[in-house]
Amino acid sequence: MKTKKLREYSNKQKILLVGEGDFSFSLSLARAFGSATNLTATSLDTFEEVQLKYKNGKANIQELKTQGCTVVHGVNVHSMTKDLKHGQRSELYDRIIFNFPHSGFGFGCEHQMVRGFMKSAKKMVKDIGGEIHVTHKTAHPFDKWEIETLAEEKGLCLVREMECNKLCFPGYSNKRGSGRHCDGSFPVGKSSTFMFRKRIL
Repeated sequence: MKTKKLREYSNKQKILLVGEGDFSFSLSLARAFGSATNLTATSLDTFEEVQLKYKNGKANIQELKTQGCTVVHGVNVHSMTKDLKHGQRSELYDRIIFNFPHSGFGFGCEHQMVRGFMKSAKKMVKDIGGEIHVTHKTAHPFDKWEIETLAEEKGLCLVREMECNKLCFPGYSNKRGSGRHCDGSFPVGKSSTFMFRKRIL
């Protein structure tokens, strides 16, 4: 199989995506790879909620499934190992991706959400070569999240920070995810993708 890449990702990697809004990021990868058989795309929303919240959600999911993607709904970042009930719980991933984590309930709740994600993701990423990617705004007040510190608390270490450029992912539309304008995109401004690996003792 010929290697196909999009930015830091390739069709040779087993990739888990969490917190997907309208699944447009997953679809951007699938289209670049020409297949989605290496992708597992998840959201906290049910399929019905995705349809109600995002005008392109249903179509995006249908296209992903046509290309072989495993789509799972009702996946909470705190309990991913339990929520992934499609027979892949014991499998480890090369990349686990969470773009713009946002709970809609304020700073404290969002800190806890990221902590929970880091704890779960650490159990599901490969020891050697596996990476956990979190894309997040870095300008004030978002710099107060201290993503690196949260990761270190869970036994992860930063290997690279890369400036986020949405234009590198054709078709990707980041979503608010909550409130009256949940289908609206928001300006990402100054943002980075933080790439972590397990700390090997």
